[in-house]
Formats: sequence, C-alpha cells, structure tokens
Amino acid sequence: FVDICFTSTTIPKMLWNIQTQSQVITYAGCLTQMYFFILFGGWDDFLLTVMAYDRFVAICHPLHYTVIMNSRFCGLLLLVSWVINVLNSLLQNLMVLWLSFRTKVEIPHFFCEFNQVVGQACSDTFLNDMVMYFGIVLLGGAPLAGILYSYSKIVSSVRRISSAQGKYKAFSTCASHLSVVSLFYCTILGVYLSSAAPQSSHSSAVASVMYTVVTP
Repeated sequence: FVDICFTSTTIPKMLWNIQTQSQVITYAGCLTQMYFFILFGGWDDFLLTVMAYDRFVAICHPLHYTVIMNSRFCGLLLLVSWVINVLNSLLQNLMVLWLSFRTKVEIPHFFCEFNQVVGQACSDTFLNDMVMYFGIVLLGGAPLAGILYSYSKIVSSVRRISSAQGKYKAFSTCASHLSVVSLFYCTILGVYLSSAAPQSSHSSAVASVMYTVVTP
C-alpha cells in the first residue's frame, strides 16, 4: 500500500507531462506532491526498518517470534511510524510556505523534490536546510542504524548454524530486503546529502528514479 502511494505521488504526473508535452505544475500542486512524497517516502523507510527487525526476531529468536511479533505490537509499530512521518511531512511543508519564490520557477527535475524546490527560493533557506538535514539524520540515520544492527545480529546467528542448507535458507529470506535497502538508501542519501555540492540535474534525476520507481 505504501509503495503504491509512494509511486502515485510522482509517476502519474510525470506520465501526464510526457503525454501532453506540458511540464507545468501549480504551487499548490507542488506543495501537495511534496507533502505526500515525504510522508510515504519516510513511511517506506520506517517499514524497511520494521522488516529488518522482523527478520532479526525470526532468525535470532525463532521460538519467541509469535510472542514478540504479535498483532498488537505490529500495529503499534505501524501507528508510530505513521504519526512520526505525518508530523515530519507537515513540518517540512510549513517551512516551505514561509519561503518566497518568483512567479515562475523552473525545477530541474521530473517532480517537486524537496531540496530542489527549496533551492529555487528567493529568501534565506538556512533554517529549511537545517530542518531538512536534521530530519535526514534523525528519520533516516536512526532507521538505517536499526537495520545495520539487526543484520549484524542476523549474520552472527547465521554463522553459528552448522549446516550449509540452514545458512542458505536464513540468508535467502533476507536477500530481497537487503537489495531494496541498499538501493533505497544509497540513492536517496546520495541525492539529499550531496544537495549542497554542485551536481548535474540529470544525475540527480536518475538517482531519484531509482528510489521513487525502481525500489517500490
């Protein structure tokens, strides 16, 4: 559901632009796109972390799995992830509302990516940049740290498995998740952490396609 919503914030508009040969989006449309993009992108990030924890419990504590990962706890994880990302997305968008823009702004991208839009502002964006990087560190770094911790424990447990078939079975359950996590984090961190450095809009757009289209 989150993946469908995540891609639906950008892909339909992009396809419409290609079909009509018109690359215009209204100010309200751009803000709406940014809000839902940050919301579902952040929620996707949190769910990848929850999935890593799920695999950690399944492999490292298999006998306690049904007790730990009960429906109430899973529901609580989803609720906390949703609330945090709703508040973060709302804060980021409210910060953009305070900025001044020219009447017509050209965004060198195929959608209203947050750092690209903020970079086009006429007013000072220092506070916006600080809030954006704080959000990246807190809501991006903390989940990544959780994923790395979970997989460090998984690798440690798998190494203690005596049979090769058992090791293969354990690693095979994590392969798809690991590939998505690697693709998602490498591209999204590359786009946002390098936003302060000069880079071509083409390379930024290609990297954005990887985490907005390919990963979901």
